Amino acid sequence: MNQVTQLAERFPRNFLFGAATAAYQIEGAATVDGRGPSIWDTFAHAGGNVVNDDSGDVACDHYNRWESDLDLIASMGLKAYRFSIAWPRVFPTGAGAANEAGLSFYDRLIDGCLQRNLKPYATLYHWDLPQALQDAGGWTNRATAMAFADYAQIIAERFGDRLETLVTFNEPWCSAYLGHLYGIHAPGLKDRGVAFATVHHQHLAHGLAVQAIKAAAPELPAGIVLNAQSIYPVTPADEDAAERHHAFHNGAFFDPLFNGQYPQALVDACANLLPKDWQSDLATIHQPLDFWGLNYYTPTRVSDKQGGTFPHSDTLEPQPGTVITDIGWEVFPQGLSDLLVELHRRYQLPPCYITENGACINDEPADGVVDDQRRISYVDGHLAAVADAIDAGVDVRGYFLWSLLDNFEWAEGYTMRFGAVHVDYDTQVRTIKQSGHWYSELVRAHAPAK
Repeated sequence: MNQVTQLAERFPRNFLFGAATAAYQIEGAATVDGRGPSIWDTFAHAGGNVVNDDSGDVACDHYNRWESDLDLIASMGLKAYRFSIAWPRVFPTGAGAANEAGLSFYDRLIDGCLQRNLKPYATLYHWDLPQALQDAGGWTNRATAMAFADYAQIIAERFGDRLETLVTFNEPWCSAYLGHLYGIHAPGLKDRGVAFATVHHQHLAHGLAVQAIKAAAPELPAGIVLNAQSIYPVTPADEDAAERHHAFHNGAFFDPLFNGQYPQALVDACANLLPKDWQSDLATIHQPLDFWGLNYYTPTRVSDKQGGTFPHSDTLEPQPGTVITDIGWEVFPQGLSDLLVELHRRYQLPPCYITENGACINDEPADGVVDDQRRISYVDGHLAAVADAIDAGVDVRGYFLWSLLDNFEWAEGYTMRFGAVHVDYDTQVRTIKQSGHWYSELVRAHAPAK
């Protein structure tokens, strides 16, 4: 028995292996068939926000190449495809009448998955807010949450009988903090009040959307994807800083969603930054979920250099000699198993999927082969960590590799490659990397052909 087969056999027989993408990162066709602009179109086109001023205008041209891309997934033996629906493709201004051409694209995509025996896992929001809603206040405006619920209802009504699951938000930490606190992502703002209004209204939008999904398609499993941080104090003296870091970066999301309240430390320090009457929304935010998704890449190591005021804590860069990926992130598979066990200790959580995990390895083709052994090592180690968490009693149902394709990597443009499939952005030629072949071997060893 080889090592791949040994790893495959650590997972339950019904465990699901797939790959993931996101609409703005791969679709392109930014002005085709009635699609409206998103905040990422505006942010990328403004100049100076993205490496090389790259944008998602063309990306991987998936909008035109979806059939061959689905053929590629099926050829790799994968069982599921996680993708996001572009809100501005369905509602060009975020509200009003739905765009039938946009809905029809996702009809074709979902039916194409089913025809290839791929289970379709859809996400409603992977950061591409329609620009018209941003112009009206974006996530600081409570009306945006209402518009999101209307969008969720239309998607559930149209596709609910064919989708495997429907996720409301992908990584609201990123869209709230990176987009509105740190200014790194669209819409590029740096304002704590705006950031906390965004956190809260995204939570409200999630709760309203879950209610809309269940009303429209009661049997459709609904959940959310969170990029929780695996937090390690550097020394015992840093444990308080690590707990503050948890409250601000994890608890601000997990506590309202799963406990119906914000962490007390956050309320004590930041309640004045939350929208008026925020308490009255907590019951709506705290919806029963059928599952949740975890995105994990790297650990967070925390010290207390700034002193003990909330939410101050210092995160350390990887130390010399640490194994890192090409984007500079520490490789620490144990962080994934530790995080799963810790979160299930802190919270009463539904079943989990690993909805993103992967490595930025920028190897290029040589004689038609992309020999990305470092990515194989990364995925191998992290899948073993998932198996460790399952052995420890965590209910993990599946794993989605990030990403199927090299793609537009947000503020990094096209300079960082996470794909199991290499994309030549000049020719759009796809080449399965050695990691993609390795992953395919693993999936087939887990569920051999009958």
